[in-house]
Amino acid sequence: MNVALIGYGKMGKAIEGIIRNHNAAHSNHIHVVHKFSNSGTRLTVEQLKDADVAIEFTTPLSAVDNIKLCLDAGVPVIVGSTGWYEQLEEVEQYCKEKNGSVLYAANFSIGVNIFFKINTLLAQIMQNQPQYTLSIEETHHTQKLDAPSGTAIKTAQLILQNWSHKTGWKLAPTQDSNAIPITAHRVEHVPGTHVVHYESAVDGLQLIHTAHSRDGFAEGAVTAAKWIIGKKGFFTMQDVLGL
Repeated sequence: MNVALIGYGKMGKAIEGIIRNHNAAHSNHIHVVHKFSNSGTRLTVEQLKDADVAIEFTTPLSAVDNIKLCLDAGVPVIVGSTGWYEQLEEVEQYCKEKNGSVLYAANFSIGVNIFFKINTLLAQIMQNQPQYTLSIEETHHTQKLDAPSGTAIKTAQLILQNWSHKTGWKLAPTQDSNAIPITAHRVEHVPGTHVVHYESAVDGLQLIHTAHSRDGFAEGAVTAAKWIIGKKGFFTMQDVLGL
């Protein structure tokens, strides 16, 4: 399998390390055929022609153009960039028009995707417990450009689908009583921590996911890249894990 890394920052290098470990343990090697820096020259279809799949971790401003370029080239693309989801419907339609393959995730960590699933179930249980107030808190490294994180937004969206006491989310502090407040912290050297708080006058519940390094994200992205080969459509990490 030939992989193009679109974005060769910290995540791109972590993915390359996971691929190196895979190749040391397996005979079916994964080959990194291109490494495109976030600040490098503009990608072209011609540059991607020998890739079986692309893994994209860049910025909110460049992600959509990169996805469309991969679709133009007929290359399945795994998208780890966040902050572009207001264009999600546009990208999904473009994927259909090109009969292409896109797999995006707010977070590729297996643990986070289990966290998503548990939050969905917990919201269903808490639907009948109106005495609890809900808030979300996330902490990431200072290099993360979007706030709140895509993972926090995805968590809020899943809760809102199953918990009718709020109608949306907003970045805290907010005076909107109909919104789930999301507090975003930016601290040096924190890969990512997400906490969902349910609080009442007498007790509280917390559901926490803590990333110890970027390796979990990188490993999930490589797993997704292997999974998408031969498939057509618009997918998420939930599809990969059967959740």
